[in-house]
Amino acid sequence: MQILEQVLKERIVFLDGAMGTMLQRYKFTEADFRGERFKNSTHDLKGNNDLLCFTQPDAVKEIHRQYFEAGADIIETNTFNANSISQADYHLSSICYEMNVEAAKLACSVANEMKKKYPQRPFWVAGSIGPTNRTLSLSPDVNNPGYRAVSFDEMVTCYSEQIRGLMDGGVDLLMPETVFDTLNLKAVIYAIDLVFKEKKTTLPLFISVTITDNSGRTLSGQTLEAFWYSIQHAKPLIIGVNCALGAREMRPFIHQLTQIADCYVGCYPNAGLPNPLSDTGYDETPEMTASLVVDFADSGLINLIGGCCGTTPDHIRAIRASLEKKAPRVLPTIKPLTVYSGLETFKISDEYAPFVMVGERTNVTGSPKFAELIRKSDFDTAVAIARQQVENGANILDINFDEGMLESEKCMTHFLNLIASEPEISRVPFMIDSSKWSVLLAGLKCTQGKSIVNSLSLKDGEDDFVKKAEITKLFGAAAVVMAFDEKGQATTREEKVRICKRAYDILTKKVGFRAEDIIFDTNILTVATGIDEHDNYAVEFIEAVRELKTACPGARTSGGVSNLSFSFRGQNVIREALHSVFLFHAIKAGLDMGIVNAGMLAVYDNLDPVLREKVEDVVLNRRRFEGHNPTEELVEFSKTFKQAKTEQTENDKLAWRKGSLAERVAHAMVHGVDEFIEADSEEARQELQDPLKVIEGPLMEGMKVVGDLFGAGKMFLPQVVKSARVMKKAVAYLQPYIEAQKKSAVLDTKGRIVIATVKGDVHDIGKNIVSVVLSCNGYEVIDLGVMVSCENILKKAIEVKADFVGMSGLITPSLEEMIGNAKEMERLGFKIPLLIGGATTSRLHTAIKIAPHYSGLVEYVADASLVAQACNELQHPERRAGYIQQGKEKQKRLREQFLAKATEIIPIQEARQKTPLKSLDWSKVDRPRPEFTGVKSFDHIPIEEIEPFIDWSPFFWSWELKGSYPAILEHAKYGVEATKIFKDAQELLKKMKREKILRPRAVIGFWPANSNGDDIEIYADETRAQTLETFCMLRQQKEQCRSLADYVAPKSTGLTDYIGAFAVSAGHEIDVLAEKYKRENDDYMSIMTKAIGDRLAEGLAEMMHKRVRDYCGYGRTENLTSDQLIREEYRGIRPAPGYPACPEHTEKVKLMRLLEAAKNSGVTLTENMAMAPASSVSGYYFNYDDAKYFTVSQLGRDQIEDYAKRKGMSVAEVEKWLAPVLGY
Repeated sequence: MQILEQVLKERIVFLDGAMGTMLQRYKFTEADFRGERFKNSTHDLKGNNDLLCFTQPDAVKEIHRQYFEAGADIIETNTFNANSISQADYHLSSICYEMNVEAAKLACSVANEMKKKYPQRPFWVAGSIGPTNRTLSLSPDVNNPGYRAVSFDEMVTCYSEQIRGLMDGGVDLLMPETVFDTLNLKAVIYAIDLVFKEKKTTLPLFISVTITDNSGRTLSGQTLEAFWYSIQHAKPLIIGVNCALGAREMRPFIHQLTQIADCYVGCYPNAGLPNPLSDTGYDETPEMTASLVVDFADSGLINLIGGCCGTTPDHIRAIRASLEKKAPRVLPTIKPLTVYSGLETFKISDEYAPFVMVGERTNVTGSPKFAELIRKSDFDTAVAIARQQVENGANILDINFDEGMLESEKCMTHFLNLIASEPEISRVPFMIDSSKWSVLLAGLKCTQGKSIVNSLSLKDGEDDFVKKAEITKLFGAAAVVMAFDEKGQATTREEKVRICKRAYDILTKKVGFRAEDIIFDTNILTVATGIDEHDNYAVEFIEAVRELKTACPGARTSGGVSNLSFSFRGQNVIREALHSVFLFHAIKAGLDMGIVNAGMLAVYDNLDPVLREKVEDVVLNRRRFEGHNPTEELVEFSKTFKQAKTEQTENDKLAWRKGSLAERVAHAMVHGVDEFIEADSEEARQELQDPLKVIEGPLMEGMKVVGDLFGAGKMFLPQVVKSARVMKKAVAYLQPYIEAQKKSAVLDTKGRIVIATVKGDVHDIGKNIVSVVLSCNGYEVIDLGVMVSCENILKKAIEVKADFVGMSGLITPSLEEMIGNAKEMERLGFKIPLLIGGATTSRLHTAIKIAPHYSGLVEYVADASLVAQACNELQHPERRAGYIQQGKEKQKRLREQFLAKATEIIPIQEARQKTPLKSLDWSKVDRPRPEFTGVKSFDHIPIEEIEPFIDWSPFFWSWELKGSYPAILEHAKYGVEATKIFKDAQELLKKMKREKILRPRAVIGFWPANSNGDDIEIYADETRAQTLETFCMLRQQKEQCRSLADYVAPKSTGLTDYIGAFAVSAGHEIDVLAEKYKRENDDYMSIMTKAIGDRLAEGLAEMMHKRVRDYCGYGRTENLTSDQLIREEYRGIRPAPGYPACPEHTEKVKLMRLLEAAKNSGVTLTENMAMAPASSVSGYYFNYDDAKYFTVSQLGRDQIEDYAKRKGMSVAEVEKWLAPVLGY
C-alpha cells in the first residue's frame, strides 16, 4: 500500500459515504432480505444490511459503483455488523466468515471494474470492522457494574474470524470504525496481529473513533487525547473521527487530533443532525456539507475526507469538487513523550518532570486494610479506597492482588471492571501489579487506557522476557522492568545498571518498545534490618537511578517506597521519616515516580531535626565508621520519639449586628465580613419566602452599593474582592433552596461574559480581579479558569449566549494563542466584543496583531478599573455603535503609525557590525570565574531568608493601588487601604512561615561559555571540547543593535568566560492554597495568596542573584541597602527567556534541561512555555560589568530566517513564537 501512502502525501484522499442511507432508498422488504437462500429462516432478517451481500448483491455493487463514480478513492465493504456477536441477534453467527469474504469480493470486483474504466485513477477497498453491539468497558446492568456481557477473548475470536474473511476476500486495508469503546478496539488490534502472523502478511490500518457529543469523549468516557495514546502503538496509517457529529461539531476534535497524531488524519462526518423529514434522515444537503469541510482543508487539518450517516454519492461528489485542489495536511514531527492514560491522559514532559505519586493502597501486599476487604469480598469499600487515593492526589493507581488465599486473576478482573464504571477513579492510569503473568494479562484485558504492567524481568530468561514484552506492547501498555535476571535480584549499583541496560537494549532494539514506555524499578530493599549487607541498599538504589538516567535515555525510574521501611512496621512516624528522607535524595538523583502512600509521607523540612539526622544516617549509610551504628541509634530513638502537635483558635465580635437586615447585609458587603452572611441570608429567605428574591433584593442591593463606591473611587480593589467573597458565600448557601424550587439561578444582570486564561498559560491574578469587578458591577461572569482551549471558551460562549468573551494571558505565546482564537471567532461568525487583557498584552499589539483577524470589536482593557466602563458602553443601546466605531478608528491609526516605523529596521548583518561591543578588547575585561561549575539546588528555603529581598511595590500594583512601597502606606488616597491589605499580607505570610505551608526551591548553575555570533555555546567543562547546549539569542535591528550574546567573550578570542542560569519557585503549594480559598468562595484570600506567591518568587530570584554574585567574587564587596537591591544597583543582570532582551520562549526548554529544573526546583513548562507553578521565575546570569537590560522588538524577516536555521525550526514556527515582536 505504498501507493496509498504516497497519494496521502500528495493530495487529499476521498472516502465513500453512507452505505445504510443508500440501502434504505431501496425499501427492501423482509422477503428481499431473506432472498432464496434464507427464505426458510425462523427469525426476522429485515434490517440486517450485511446479509444483502448474499441476497441483493447487485444493489450493494451499484452503491459501491456510485460512490466511485462520485469521486471516492476508497470504498468500504458492507460488513459493519458482519461479526458473530452482532449477527447472533439474527442467529447467523455461523456464516460470518463467508459474509465477509463475499462482501469483500463484491467491493473488489467493482474496484477492478473502475480501474479498467479509469486507468489513471486509484481505487481501493477498505474492510469495514464495526464496534459490535457489546462493550468491554461498561456493564449493561446498572445494578451490577462489575458484569460484562462479553469477554476480551470472545471479542478477539469474533474479530479474528471477520478479519480473516476480509483479507481472504481481497481488501486493501482494514478499517475498524465508529469506535465507542477503546477496549473493544484493543481486541480488534489484538486480533489483527494474530491474523497477520497467521497469514505472514500485513495490511494498512485506518482507525476511526466516534466522539459522542461536544464533551469530546467516547461513549466509554475517554477523551480524544486519551484514546489516541491508548492505541498509538497500533501504528495506523490513518486515524480519524466519524459518526455522531456533523462537520461543524466535529471540527474542534479533528483539530485536536492533528496536534497529537504522527500519522495521517481523516474524518467522515454525518450530514449534520438527524432530521426524519429529510430524504436521507439528516439536515445537510451536499452543498452544505461540502462548504463546511472546505475550512478543514484550508486549515491544513486533513489527509482524508468522506461521509458517514446521511451522506450520499452527491455529498461525496460535492466534497471532492470543493477540496480536490486543496493541499493535504503535512505530517508533523512530534516529540516522543511519556504518556499514560485512563479516561484522561497523564503526561510526563521530558526529563525534568515532577515526581509522580503512584497510589499504593489498592495493593493487598502494601495495605492490610485493602487486603482484609478483598478477603471479605467487600469490593464496594475497596472501590472507595481507590477513589480516596485519586482524591488525595495519586497520579496513577497501583493495583495488586498477589495473596495466597485469593483467586488473583478473578479479583483483578472484577475490581478493574468495577472501577472502570467510576469515572472519578478511572480517569487516572492503572498500574497492573503482579508477580504472575496470568494476572497481568487478565488486567490488560480489562483496561481501555494506556496502563502500566508491573512488572517484567529477565528472571526466566530472555525468550520469556521478549514474549511477555511483545504482548504488553500489543496492548499498548508501558512496563515496569525489574532489576532481576537469571542470576537473581540485583542489590548493587553495578548489577542494577547492567541488568537494566541489557533489558533496555532488548526492548528498544528487538521488541520495538518505545523508550518512553519503559520504567525501571531497580529494587528498593529494606534497610535497618540489623544485617550489615543491607545497610547500603538505599544508596545502591539511588546511585543506580542516577546512572540509568544517562545510560537509558527516555526511560523512567520507579520503586516501591514502603519496602524501604518494613523493619519499622507499626512505627508510622519512623516509617514516614524514612520515606521522606529517601525520596528527597532519590528524586534528586532522578527518580521519576514511586509507589507510595501519600498519607505516609512527612515533609522533609518539617521532620524533627534529630530524627531527620538519624534517619539520614540510616538511608545514606553514613557515619558508620565514626563509632556509630545508625540502625541501633534509630531503633533506640524510635522508642522515645513523640510527634508534636499544635492547635490554634480564633474569635471576634462587633456591634453592627444590631442594625436592620438590610443594614447588616450592606455592612457585610461593604466591609467584606462573611461571618454572619449565611444567618442573614436565611433570615431574608424566611422573610421574603423566595431564595431568588434574597439574591435579587438585599444581596444585589448591597453589591450595588459596593459597585457605586468602587466606581466613585471610594472603595479600592482589595475591598471589592472581599465584598465578592461575601456575596459568593451567600449565593452558595441559597443555591440548594433555588434548586429545590426548580427555579433557574439566572438573574437580571447587565450582561454575561465568558472569561478565561488562554491555553498554555497558568497565570490568572488579573483575570480573577476582572471577574470580581464585573460581578460587583452587575455582570454575570462565567470564569473558565486557566489553560482553557479556544474550543472550550467559544463553546461555552455559545452555550450561555455570552455578550462578551474575555481572554487573558501573561506570557508572550499567549498573544499568539489569542490571535488564533480571534480567527476562530471570525470563522464561526461571532459578532460579540472580544476583551483582551494580561501583563504582556498592549493596546498596540491588540491593534496590530489581533484586531485585523476579527470583524467584531477587539478591545484592549488596560486594568480592572476600566473593564466595567468598557462593558457598560458596549451594552448601552445608544452609545454602543459610536464606542465600537471610535475603538476601530483608534486601532487603525495605531496600525498606520506602526507601519510607518517599520521602515527603520536595520538588516541583521549590518546590525551585527554596529553593536557597541563589536570592537571591545575582551582581554582587558574582568571575567570572574565562579566558585563552582555545574548545578547547585536549594530546597525548603525559609521565607525569613527571602523576605529582605522582596520588592513590595508590585504587590500593591496587582491590587491596582498605584504607588511605591513604603510611601504608598502614607498616600493620601490609597494609604488606608494599602495599609489594610499589607497587614493582611503580613498575616498570611506569618501563617505560611508558622505552618511551613510552602516549599520554596531554587536551582542555579554555572558553565564555561563563549559567544559564537548571536549564539552562546555552553561547555561541559573547562576544556571546552564538548558543547552541552547552545543558547540562541536575538539582536536589536535598530538603535544600539544589542544582543545578550555580546555580554559573553567571543569564541574567536580564545578567552575563557562563564554564564549562569536559575529557576526558582515559591512552590506549587501557592496554587493549592489559592484554589482552597477559591472553593470556599474567598476570592480575596485566593488573590492575596497568588500575589504573595509572585512576590516570594521574585524575592527568591533576587536572593539567589545575590548569592551568585558572591560565588563570582564581586558580590562580596557589595554593601547595598534593600532599596538599592530593588533598584538593581549592582553588577550583572538576570534576563529571562520570553521577555524583552530574549523574547523567544522555547529557549526555556534548554534552560530547564541544563538545570534539571523539575527535579531540582519543581518548575516545569506548559505546552506554551509558561512556568508551573505560576509563582516561578527563571533566567540567565550575565556577569559582564556593563551589562544592561534592553528590549528586542520589530525584528526583520532576515533575522527570523537566520534564527530559524540556527534553531532547526521552520520559519513559520519561529514567527508563531515571536509574533509580538515581528517588524513585518
